[in-house]
Amino acid sequence: MNQEIRNLEPGALWNKFADLNAVPRPSKKEEKVIAFIKDFGAKLGLETIVDEVGNVIIKKPATKGMENRKTIVMQSHLDMVHQKNAGTDFDFDTQGIEMYVDGDWVRAKGTTLGADNGLGVATIMAVLESTDIPHPAIEALFTIDEETGMTGAMGLKGGLLNGEILLNLDTEEDDEIDIGCAGGVDVTAVRDYTEEEVPENSIAYNITVRGLNGGHSGMDIDKGLGNANKIMNRLLFDGFENFGLQVAEINGGSLRNAIPRESFARVIISDIFEEAFNLDIQEVINDIKSEFKTTEPNLEIVIEKTELPAKVMDLGVQEGLTRALYAAHNGVYRMSADMEGLVETSNNIARVIVKDGKIHIGCLTRSSVESAKLDLANALRSVFELIGCEVTFSGSYPGWTPNVNSPILEVLKDIYKKQNNAEPNVVACHAGLECGILGTNYPDMDMISFGPTIKGAHSPDERASISSAQKYWKFVLEILQNIPLK
Repeated sequence: MNQEIRNLEPGALWNKFADLNAVPRPSKKEEKVIAFIKDFGAKLGLETIVDEVGNVIIKKPATKGMENRKTIVMQSHLDMVHQKNAGTDFDFDTQGIEMYVDGDWVRAKGTTLGADNGLGVATIMAVLESTDIPHPAIEALFTIDEETGMTGAMGLKGGLLNGEILLNLDTEEDDEIDIGCAGGVDVTAVRDYTEEEVPENSIAYNITVRGLNGGHSGMDIDKGLGNANKIMNRLLFDGFENFGLQVAEINGGSLRNAIPRESFARVIISDIFEEAFNLDIQEVINDIKSEFKTTEPNLEIVIEKTELPAKVMDLGVQEGLTRALYAAHNGVYRMSADMEGLVETSNNIARVIVKDGKIHIGCLTRSSVESAKLDLANALRSVFELIGCEVTFSGSYPGWTPNVNSPILEVLKDIYKKQNNAEPNVVACHAGLECGILGTNYPDMDMISFGPTIKGAHSPDERASISSAQKYWKFVLEILQNIPLK
């Protein structure tokens, strides 16, 4: 299956990507890919370091005639988001990604592709392995756990790197040069609740929300996509308000940095409301589908009878939960006043679990303004504390402040214009890049981010453009030859 990927051009890039994608590398479980990259560096005879948190650094001397150029750091993250379609049988802990070519796109069979940030990793590997690519001295930095906390970047100590310029290869539009990004914080709300016996003359239903696009909770947050947790809560709220619906369990969403695509709930109502409930809930479903007909044409909401559960939520807690989830902000909170079209602050209600007397709600709040990030996080905390939840903030990381006077930015702009006869889009993004964190220990390093076009990151619709990879590879090679003198 992956042989057709190896036949693509540029061969050096796609072959390394295929090698990498044969190695399981979900976030928080990077042991196999760390060993893979360490072995890769050792086999090349290059100085290879694994730091105390698991980041891998491989150092390669400059090619002949390039010794007088500044040392560069080429950086990408090893981990990938592990998302799959509900009907896909796949184990991210043991299996390599199954890829195929679809026109101009490389895709995966029912799972995330791992082009985010695997194409960046593969680029660096190809340069390290090359014998005919001119380049200055390189420090290749492969970080871990970017997708679920950026703990690799946070754990990288000062003094390990000597490079003066950092090339981050984690931007996902090939006409963009990124000079800034948002910071983020995880907001988690938990509480216990009392379970009650199921009343007599009750009937039970499974409610399923599925078929949503999902996507990156930073880059895609402004696209008006559906959030499965918010849609599910809307159904539960209506059922409770009109028919006394009671919740037995909810399982919605998955990773904090992925817009929730699916949610599942098990509920009960009194059998006297069966006909009225089905008529009413269908009207609500029709309304929701009508609202999302453009952005979510594949949305499915299924109501099916099922066996009665053993227990249900206490009604008082349930009422508070559904009202809190209704009130909690999801999506864009504020657009930037300084950069047109840039989302400044947002929130993703990523995970809702209700089961066995415990509630767990997980959000990822992002902002390019630190005070605004805290403001929205406190707004969410207030909503959830009002219903008795214990709320914690964790995994906070800073944004990356744009430097419009960056010397390496001017180099990239000139090369891009020469190669494409057009100006690049110099942007800041709402995703979380590691540059801001790395800059805390390396404040004098000149940083830039760019990459090939990748669509649908963090979802099973993730795909990488073949023609864009060719354009990007040419860009990378020219950049390496034009790094400024020391």
